[in-house]
Amino acid sequence: MTPTLIGLVGAGLFAIAILHTFCTGLFKRLARIQPAHAGLWHLLGEVEIVFGFWALVLVVILFIVEGETAAIHYVDSRNFTEPMFVFAIMVIAGTRPILQTVMAAVHQVTRFIPLPGSMGFCFTVLTLIPLIGSFITEPAAMTLAALILAEHIFAKGISAHMKYAILAVLFVNISIGGTLTHFAAPPVLMVASKWGWDTAFMLTTFGWKAAIAVGVNALGVTLLFREELRLLTVTGNKHHDAVPPVLAGVHLAFLAGVVMFSHHLAVFMGLFLFFLGIAHAYQHYQDRLILRESLLVAFFLAGLVVLGGQQQWWLQPLLMRMTTDQMFLGATLLTAVTDNAALTYLGSLVEGLSDDLKYALVSGAVTGGGLTLIANAPNPAGVAILRHHFDDQAVRPLRLLLTAAAPTLVAALAFRLL
Repeated sequence: MTPTLIGLVGAGLFAIAILHTFCTGLFKRLARIQPAHAGLWHLLGEVEIVFGFWALVLVVILFIVEGETAAIHYVDSRNFTEPMFVFAIMVIAGTRPILQTVMAAVHQVTRFIPLPGSMGFCFTVLTLIPLIGSFITEPAAMTLAALILAEHIFAKGISAHMKYAILAVLFVNISIGGTLTHFAAPPVLMVASKWGWDTAFMLTTFGWKAAIAVGVNALGVTLLFREELRLLTVTGNKHHDAVPPVLAGVHLAFLAGVVMFSHHLAVFMGLFLFFLGIAHAYQHYQDRLILRESLLVAFFLAGLVVLGGQQQWWLQPLLMRMTTDQMFLGATLLTAVTDNAALTYLGSLVEGLSDDLKYALVSGAVTGGGLTLIANAPNPAGVAILRHHFDDQAVRPLRLLLTAAAPTLVAALAFRLL
């Protein structure tokens, strides 16, 4: 494919945006050095702002080079359903009724795991919730797991090494844990309809392998930091007012409705607005809605959608030239610098892919989903919730990449050898 001028510019801006994600800590330091411009540096230091900022630059260049009509047409041609869905599902999943329901399930499962301190709790959260993500979607699972870990693990003064290890395992497990069904993981959703993959196929081809890898990763990080986890006590719910079962059921119904109509923007946003009305009516049983965090994540994903639309010219030919092993390795590595859903979508455009190549593409895409902040759509949601527990309130992308290598290798071995 011959790239256009805008295609080349888009690829260049995409590369700059990726580099920018690795430099957010630098902007945080600049905010302290130059207090007169601290607001600007803090803005550029927010990882959720990065892709939206450079997407804006791309649109401005489009206005200058090709004119207003072409620029508006390009933006209108992008599909922003996923960013809006992630926004709605994060807000609903982060409410007290949903959290209390999930926490009750986690505590029940933990009772049957004979491990001291918070070891059983940590293991359960890192296995149960990612696998539940196959039914409530990965963004919802990420939101729930991150909020629970933030309160019960990260807020307890654990070491930085442990924080990065748990975050890396969470990212990898969420990415592969959504493959038990055909509708929960964005990279699977992009190809399931075209390739005729249903839940039975996903469960027998991907799901059981993913479940094993999820368990191994969770057990590994639990045992690795057993000394710290033994000293942590699992506290009860910090809220004094238990949520009435009927209200919890209503929240779960809204969550299920948004998931069911996740491809229909007008429908799930209508449900979301009704949900906001219910949440306001029963504020006594609510905590602060995570609207800001959810909007930032949606902005991040929307920027990725805008910039990603200019990457097809180099990604698609690259995928077409790969063998099965190259496809798996290439998809795993490319996922680190491109959203894995965008990667599988481009693969679905390639006609004549064998079943082995299809499996290699999707398994590689979900395997690499924990390597970086942009590798999987739910990752920014986890960072938005947990970053306040890291130094300078920022997750170091390079450290995350290196830490995530081990759980990513476990996932790769599961998909390639089992």
